[in-house]
This record gives sequence, C-alpha cells and structure tokens, in this order.
Amino acid sequence: MSYLRLEKAVMTNLEESLRRELLRTNRSGAYSSSTLVDCNTRKYHGLLVVPVPELDDENHVLLSSFDCTVIQHGAEFNLGLHKYQGNNYSPKGHKYIREFSCDVVPTTLYRVGGVLLKRETIFQAYEDRILIRYTLEDAHSATTLRFRPFLAFRSVRQFTHENATASREYHEVDNGIKTCMYAGYPDLYMQFNKKNEFVFQPDWYRGIEYPKEQERGYASNEDLYVPGYFELSIKKGESIIFAASTSPIKSNTLKTVFQKELDLRQPRDNFYHCLVAAAHQFHYRDRRSGSSPEHLDDSDDRYLLAGYPWFKARARDTFIALPGLTLAIGEQDYFEHVMKTSEKGLREFMEGKPLSVKLYEIEHPDVPLWAVWAIQQYAKDAGREKGYKMYGKLVKDIVKYVIDGGNPNMRLDDNGLLYANGRDKAITWMNSTANGRPVVPRSGYIVEFNALWYNALKFCASMEEEFGDKKLAAKLEKRAELCKESFIDTFLNEYGYLLDYVDGTMMDWSVRPNMIFPVAFDYSPLNQEQKKSVLDICTRELLTPKGLRSLSPKSGGYNPMYVGPQTQRDYAYHQGTAWPWLGGFYMEACLRLYKRTRLSFIERQLVGYEDEMMYHAMGTISELFDGNPPFHGRGAMAFAMNVAEILRTLQLMEKYTYQK
Repeated sequence: MSYLRLEKAVMTNLEESLRRELLRTNRSGAYSSSTLVDCNTRKYHGLLVVPVPELDDENHVLLSSFDCTVIQHGAEFNLGLHKYQGNNYSPKGHKYIREFSCDVVPTTLYRVGGVLLKRETIFQAYEDRILIRYTLEDAHSATTLRFRPFLAFRSVRQFTHENATASREYHEVDNGIKTCMYAGYPDLYMQFNKKNEFVFQPDWYRGIEYPKEQERGYASNEDLYVPGYFELSIKKGESIIFAASTSPIKSNTLKTVFQKELDLRQPRDNFYHCLVAAAHQFHYRDRRSGSSPEHLDDSDDRYLLAGYPWFKARARDTFIALPGLTLAIGEQDYFEHVMKTSEKGLREFMEGKPLSVKLYEIEHPDVPLWAVWAIQQYAKDAGREKGYKMYGKLVKDIVKYVIDGGNPNMRLDDNGLLYANGRDKAITWMNSTANGRPVVPRSGYIVEFNALWYNALKFCASMEEEFGDKKLAAKLEKRAELCKESFIDTFLNEYGYLLDYVDGTMMDWSVRPNMIFPVAFDYSPLNQEQKKSVLDICTRELLTPKGLRSLSPKSGGYNPMYVGPQTQRDYAYHQGTAWPWLGGFYMEACLRLYKRTRLSFIERQLVGYEDEMMYHAMGTISELFDGNPPFHGRGAMAFAMNVAEILRTLQLMEKYTYQK
C-alpha cells in the first residue's frame, strides 16, 4: 500500500483536491508546482518555474501547464483543468483520474473508456528541466495524444495578459520546438523522445483565475498563450517522454535520462522519508561560471532556501534550519558546505565589506548568535574537537563582534544584556509589518536575543577551556554570570514566565513562545524550577498539534486565523498563529527536563505533523498554521525551519530512547 496515495473519490472532489499541492525542486532554485489535479491555483504555480538572473532575482513561470487530450475514433477527451472567471472549470479532466500517488514520483492514472493512461513527472535535479512520461497501460483501438502548452513567460510576482509584444515565432528542434515570448528570457525547449507533429495554432486563453491569490486579496486573473499543439500516436504498452527546458536535449536520450533520474529518487514511503525528501528540496546551489551542472564544485556557493514558493536564502532561517536539514539526517558534509558560504557572508558583514553571497537579512542582530547555536549542534554531532577545529575561530570572532558593539543596531550594556532597537524596523523573527511599521515592535532587551547571548558565551567559554585560550574562557564565564543574573532580574516575572521584551519602563507581558528558547538551549540562565514553570505555561497557553502559538489566547490582540487580504494577514502573522519550528524547541525542552518520561507525549505531538503529509503540499510542511482548530496550514507551501525542527526532534527522540 502506498504511503502517499489518493483514490478517485478524493481526486474528483475539487474541494478536496484543489487544496492539496505538489512541489518538486532542483538545486538551482527552479521548481515545478501545482495542485494534484494540475489546476494552478496560485500565480506561483507552474510546470517549469526557473530563475532568470539576467532579468532579476525572482523565479519566472515559463511553462504554466501542459494539457493532454486523448483521441480515439475522432472523439477527444481533454485531461486538463483550468479555473476561469465566474467559478467555471474547464475542461474538467479531473473526472478521468482513477488514482494518484507520489511515493517515488508524482503518478496519475487516468481512465477514459477503455484507455488507461499513466503519467509520471520528474524534475531533473541539476537541470532546469521537467520530464513527463506517458504510458498507455491499456487501449482497445488506435490512440492519439494531443498536447497543448500554456505559456506565461513572466515573474512569479506578476501576471501576463494578451498583448501584441509577445513573439509568436518558433523554431523546430530535435523532435520538438523552441520558442521565446519576450526579449531577455531564455528559449523554452519542448521536445519528445519520438517524432510528432506540431500544429501552429496560436491563441490566448483569457481569464484564467487563481483562487489562492483571490483569497489573499491580490489580483488573480491572467491570460496564457498557447502557440499550438503537438500530436503523436501511442500504442498499448508504449511510453513517450516529454521534456520542457531552458536548454536542448538529444531526444534519443530522454528515456535514459528519465530512468536515471527515477533511479536516484528515494521512496517517500513513510513520515521520515517524506521529511528527508522535503529537506533536500531546500538545497540551493549557486554555480560559478563554467562549473558543470551535474557535478558539485567546491567553488559553488551552497544555501538553504527558507521556503517555497517565494522565499530566498534568509540568514536567520539558514542557521536555525541547518542542523535539522543536514545533521539530523546524517548529511554533515552539506552542513559544512552551507556554513562555508554562510561564514563568508558573516565575515563580510562583520567587517563592513560588500556581500559576495546571496544571504538575505544578514544585518539582523541575532543572526550571528543563531550561527553559534548551529555550530554548537555541529560540535555535538561531529565531536567537540572537530567543531572547534572547523569553527572555533568563527565563534570567538562572533562573540568579540558582539562585545565590541559591531552591529549598529545592538549594544552590550553594563548589566551584561544585549539591547536592540526594534521600534521602527522589525529585527526579530517576528518580522511582519503594516503601514511601514512592525506589527509587534519588539525592542530593548529581547528575551531570545539574550538567551542566545548567554548560550553563546557559555559555549565559547567551554570550547576555549577545553581546546584553546583558558584566560579568554575565564573572562567569558564572568560575562556569562553577569548576563545570567541580569536575565533573571529583567525577564522573570512573579507569574513564573518570561517577559517577551523590556525597554525601559515598557514591559511586554504577552505570553509568547520566545521564552521557550532558554529552556531548550544547552546553556540556560534559568534553574530547573524556573524552566519547568516556563514550560508549563507554554504547554497550557501556547501548545497546539501544529507547534507553539505565537501569542496566548489570553493575551490582548490574539488573532489566530491567517486569512484575508495582506493587511489582515500581517496583523495575524505573529498574533496567535502556530509554528511547527517553535514546537521543535518546545519538544527539546520537554526532553531536556523530563527525559524519557515525555517520549510518548512527544510521539503523540508528532502525529499532528504526520497528518500534514497528505494535506496542503504533499510530503512537506506548510509555513504556519491557524492557532485555533482545525489548525489549517497557511502561507508558503513548504518551510525549511519547520521541516528541520521536526527532523531534529526525531533525532532527539532516538537519542533519548536509547540513552542509558
């Protein structure tokens, strides 16, 4: 029985199937995504979506969709599906779907009378190329397939509309054509592994509508250009392969290439394997000029994208997600690759040099401290001696940078705490803004900044004591002790939880999840009783089956539903929505305090995440969830920190399960 499999009843029910999405990526940041029934519901959806660095820093939809029509005895059965204005769906090809599975690759089985047609889709790992294999499993008479490509050639953040500028020109290539709608774009190559007839029949399909954009309060309509159609015959038992790419391929190699890519795929046959596959989707490789697409080059920069479909490589997200997406699944080498690129960016920023890497939001004050936390996880995985050898100097330099007040928006006060100004610009992970101002203006002494700082001081001191400068270690221990005393005095209140931030006389008494970090970290300024008190309040007021809420329902401004237009969503983003990555730190805190006695409780918590494998984006975890039942997934279809922390929790569970 397949793990990720849906029957006809679900697939033909658009209320169910349109809510479920598919995402396949490659290492260049390109991707292919749609709903399970191939009806695009976002402007970000597309069969071939690729970066075009010559134009901008965004992804661009080249091939939006590819409709297949089965023809027998002159009767045509179109398997495509599009939503048009007025809630009209056409041509309703979903009604022919018999079943869907994606344990290895997305596979759809269509039944049209006596015809049984299987479609399998692969996105090539190191090329911007989508491959689709159509196999005629059964047919009682001569069968022809007709394919219509729907072209967009536009940024994922824009729409295209019928215009006279779009080029209708095309050129024949090996078993296909190439075309390009606008100057500056690469050619789109569409090829088959066997001879076919291309009929030039240019037209615009007008008024295609994207309901996800409608829900978000954005424009939602566009026109797509169809240059014509391909037609070819297919025999029972025969497979034909279609390729769409920004580069040509020899058509007689398509079967071999498809099989080679298929052999590389690991089955998504259980929860863990789904998460590992999801982790790999965030890998991004910025190839240096001249480097081979198929082979890794040490000169290439390696990143983790924060999420799909619209996130780039963000510095804070990178360091939080890095241990879970690499170390937790035994991929220490990729940790080192990403950290090499990230260290370059950190050092350039700390030294006031222009950035040569594509690491965004590196200026936020807590970013270097999260880098220390990530290195700390590496030292536990690879060994402290290797951790010190690889990154000891970086950790020392980060600590010195903070002590010296290197970040213009953060200072170290005499009480040993870090002070940062977030009144006018969002500087923490709670970064939503409305009307140019932070929705949650966290400023002053921020609880997780100072928990990170204490943890960094203690970690650096312990490493120096063991492998390096013992005098430096002693100095850092003194700083840590001062930080610890001030942390308790500043953040711990009489109700047993931590204030979220303190700025002079301004104290934020909101119950927020940021207080979980000092309970989860290896080095904490809190004692055992204080940790238990904080954890208990997080459990009572913040815990959901999808992670921790960003705000307690008992606190003012609670807004748990991430729905509606942009402004409405901005005000809800960190005001009660639930985040699985925060749940990872919560579960680590549980294990740290109660050890094996909480294993069964954490197993039950993970069930809430396993349920998500069949909803929203199949096999991965959404960006955030509503804070109230039924806890719907919202935002980006895949989010790196969420996948990472669930994987790290599974690793921690294994550690505590076999701990003597």
